[in-house]
Amino acid sequence: MKPDSVSTKQERIAKLAAENPAMAFTSLNHYLDAEWLRYAYECTRKDGAVGVDGQTGQDYAANLEQNLQSLMDRLKSGRYRALPVRRHYIDKSDGGKRALGIPSFEEKVAQRAIALLLEPIYEQDFRNCSFGFRTGRNAHQALQVIRRGIMVQRGRWVLEVDVRKYFDSIDHAKLRELLARRVTDGVVRRLIDKWLKAGVMDRGQLSFPGAGTPQGGVITPRTHKVISSVWHFPAAAGSM
Repeated sequence: MKPDSVSTKQERIAKLAAENPAMAFTSLNHYLDAEWLRYAYECTRKDGAVGVDGQTGQDYAANLEQNLQSLMDRLKSGRYRALPVRRHYIDKSDGGKRALGIPSFEEKVAQRAIALLLEPIYEQDFRNCSFGFRTGRNAHQALQVIRRGIMVQRGRWVLEVDVRKYFDSIDHAKLRELLARRVTDGVVRRLIDKWLKAGVMDRGQLSFPGAGTPQGGVITPRTHKVISSVWHFPAAAGSM
């Protein structure tokens, strides 16, 4: 269950974002406290695939309070170092492979903490027809909206559009530019930059792609949504 303090802070951020649609948030990191980090940890899947450091959720939990305090100190002081994501491939229905980027467990917690800061801001900017990667929304609801549109408005066709290799082709400079319209907090911006520049470990080889965000991280769908919310893609009810 979400702590009252986290809910209150998110409601405060959301209210400011809704009342000031052109405002950039200069100070968000002061919301990061022990309870916020603890909730981010609780929201993080404990049995997921491990990152390059091999640390599991169980390993992290063995010294949880000290680990979370250390993480908070490093996040706020700028001493936090982002590890490369571990490349992992899964089969696609068309016979190809989808490349995932698996962060370390602690990185997942850190990304969740920052995502909790960004969500109440960008929730105010998303169109009502947007469903993907949004709290309290899912694909089933999107299908219901499409069904109502067809039945009530007597639509005769449904158009499905998929941007090819979208996550792999996101321009980092454009992402930073769009993010700056709503978030200028130095701590948050530096963290996102570190995750963008952390690199990818693939079969023992470390590379640093100049574009794209690894699929598999907690923060990746949120950066994807930043671009979607600012560009206002006119999706009917799809997974923007």
